[in-house]
Amino acid sequence: MKADCIFCKVVAGQIPAAIVKRGDGMLAFKDINPQAPTHLLVIPTTHVASLDDAADPQVLGALLAFARDLARELGIAAGGYRVVVNTNDDGGQTVHHLHLHLLGGRFMTWPPG
Repeated sequence: MKADCIFCKVVAGQIPAAIVKRGDGMLAFKDINPQAPTHLLVIPTTHVASLDDAADPQVLGALLAFARDLARELGIAAGGYRVVVNTNDDGGQTVHHLHLHLLGGRFMTWPPG
């Protein structure tokens, strides 16, 4: 746990969050500023600052599989969904703890931003 990381504090239960699923070193919770009817953040429970800092490819695969399984469980997989990883400041990452945005429940436009 990194003491000044807001997502580490969510994992530790120090900051409340609407947790949707926890398991296998992963946590999914609702985004506080949703951009779609379904907007979850999927994070590893151990601190990894960004995609650039993710040294273990198994963690990356587990994150994607966890997000895929959530999409199926929430009923958005058949219609389609988007998984977004913002990396570092210019990539739009505002919390420096690796996280995926799982978005669904509406048609996604392109380009995204």
